[in-house]
Amino acid sequence: MIEHLKGMHETVTFKENTNLRLYDNTKAENYPEHWHTPMEIIMPLVGNYTVILGHTIKELNPFDIILICPGTIHALQSPPSGRRIIFQAEVNVLRQFKEFESVLTLISPAITITSKGTPQIHSFFKENLLNILDEYINNRTLSEMAIYSSLLQLFVSLGRNYTVNLDCFDLGNQKPKEYTEKFIQICYYINEHYTENLALDDLAHIAGFSKYHFARLFKQFTGETFYKYLTQKRIAHAEQLLMDSEISITEIATRCGFSNLSAFTRMFKLLKFCTPTEYRNMYSKY
Repeated sequence: MIEHLKGMHETVTFKENTNLRLYDNTKAENYPEHWHTPMEIIMPLVGNYTVILGHTIKELNPFDIILICPGTIHALQSPPSGRRIIFQAEVNVLRQFKEFESVLTLISPAITITSKGTPQIHSFFKENLLNILDEYINNRTLSEMAIYSSLLQLFVSLGRNYTVNLDCFDLGNQKPKEYTEKFIQICYYINEHYTENLALDDLAHIAGFSKYHFARLFKQFTGETFYKYLTQKRIAHAEQLLMDSEISITEIATRCGFSNLSAFTRMFKLLKFCTPTEYRNMYSKY
């Protein structure tokens, strides 16, 4: 399945005249740790499948679904027999939507959709992925557009699922819709200003909450603390800059909003399981 692998970087060979690749995969073959720029979605159809992300092992049963964000190092292990959809799509085209980046951050580095864990959206995901398989195989007119339409619907469903159960939040007199829109805008603001010196107090003031109330609600909304969310954005930007060997790692730390090189290196290793230098060396091997 991996056609072009140098070091740990996979260069995905897309279907001709598209930014998509789909494997209706039946090979009993394991794939080593690697990363790539497209989003990857995997759904076993027959048999199980194993996805390894750093120190985390995800065992997928038939029709379980995993979304793996761009740039995430992962490995795949196959049983002796089985069948699974492995779908890869370049998602830069979707970044024109302001809300997309917020949804992408919510699921980083990966998220699993199952009938037991997320029953409210699992059937929708399953049906859409089967539709994507059908469109890809039959190569109908405007199939790429149809596939991206289905993919966008998956992200909308996923984003809304994060905000559908708002009864657990202390919203005061605010309406749930207003609350949801406010935190989507807060995430968008972070996505636009993460290289700057952002502080919890600043975002709480923009949102109109006290510092402690904002911190609690932000974690309930995103599943991450404010500072972890901010750090993930900065590290994702650093990954792109590290591909340019002309930029020093110290300069990258500054450009990404870190106060010093030590803090940058520590947080990069915590999230990516390697140092910035090791990450750059992996990229430079191809």
